[in-house]
Amino acid sequence: MPALDGLRILDMTQYEAGTSCTQALAWLGADVVKIEQPGQGDPGRGVREDGLDSPYFIAWNSNKRSVAIDLSSERGRELLLEMASHYDVFVENYGPGVMERLGLTYDVLKSVQPSIIYARIKGFGLSGPYAEFKCFDPIAQNAAGAFSTTGFADGPPTMPKAAVGDSGTGMQMAFAIAAAYIQRLRTGEGQEIEISMQEAMTYYMRTYVSQTEGWGDSVVPRNGNGFGFSASDLYPCKPLPDSDGSNDYVYIILTTSRMWDTLCSAMDRPELTVDPRFVEDAGRVEHQEALKDEIRNWTRQHTKWEAQEILAGAGVPCSATHDTYDLFHNPHFESRGFIQHLDHPEWGEIRQLGWAPRLSGSTVAMTAAPLLGQHTAQVLCDDLEIEAEELTRLQADGVVAAHLSGD
Repeated sequence: MPALDGLRILDMTQYEAGTSCTQALAWLGADVVKIEQPGQGDPGRGVREDGLDSPYFIAWNSNKRSVAIDLSSERGRELLLEMASHYDVFVENYGPGVMERLGLTYDVLKSVQPSIIYARIKGFGLSGPYAEFKCFDPIAQNAAGAFSTTGFADGPPTMPKAAVGDSGTGMQMAFAIAAAYIQRLRTGEGQEIEISMQEAMTYYMRTYVSQTEGWGDSVVPRNGNGFGFSASDLYPCKPLPDSDGSNDYVYIILTTSRMWDTLCSAMDRPELTVDPRFVEDAGRVEHQEALKDEIRNWTRQHTKWEAQEILAGAGVPCSATHDTYDLFHNPHFESRGFIQHLDHPEWGEIRQLGWAPRLSGSTVAMTAAPLLGQHTAQVLCDDLEIEAEELTRLQADGVVAAHLSGD
């Protein structure tokens, strides 16, 4: 049985911070119903010349159902409140004040579903001087210090490309919702959950923040690709055929003298282990540029995949630089079934990256993201027992999506 089988979620999220949260819960077995505005839907669907949903939207909305309701209409708002009594969780990540203007606050939903878990993702939280500021992933990362530690010492702050400001916040909210649901099973009571993207992002900064002196009384400098150890760095490799060389690198981390010895052995350079400059860790730090030159001389003779195979096979912590093409053609991912091949009603067969947690007692098949309003009729008829005649009238009035194919 799926781990979260029976948990029902009303999903009023958009873009990524909220959608990553609800998708994670869907992948664990929750029934997630995405509420979208007729016509446009989640802005993450994008506006494409070919009319297809964007790959970005599809990446963050699999295993959900879509219901298109016009919440700016009184009847549309009534429908959502009627639906709320059938659900355990409500999740939203709209801009500051949107839920208040719609009249869909925690108190309102609690009046129709007393045990509702009401989850809110905001850029800077619901209080404080930044509360009204709008936020996206790079804003959250910059406000949490991630830009300041990324890049080289002689260059400007640099934007990290892993969207942890968005999806990292989403994962923390998913964890909080699961905890609140367990608490509700014990007490019968729901609650409101709030998370600030800025504050959530600082969780991922703790390693670097801990390197400051005086508990935050100094600034952690940028140090390129270093990781605090003498030989830890990104090393250039022999370019692959048809490669421009931009991602032909291998990253190596060495944290102990034993790892240094293992690296020297893997490179067939045992004499480096007795080189007076490199015998002690202090010497390796003092002469780290010379040390790195020795490693570069070796890595440049091998492709990134060869270097990874030789070094990792010998026990050296390392990885070839995987570009975004490599992720979808990775033999390790394929062997583990991490690359999912799905049928999408518009795109046909698509490849999707999978879900990392593997539960021995819970398996949920991945399904493609829904079309806008694809499940409107299905959900309204099942949850609210709306008859076909009324559904047709709601369509004609523009309260729900007029195009309901696929329901």
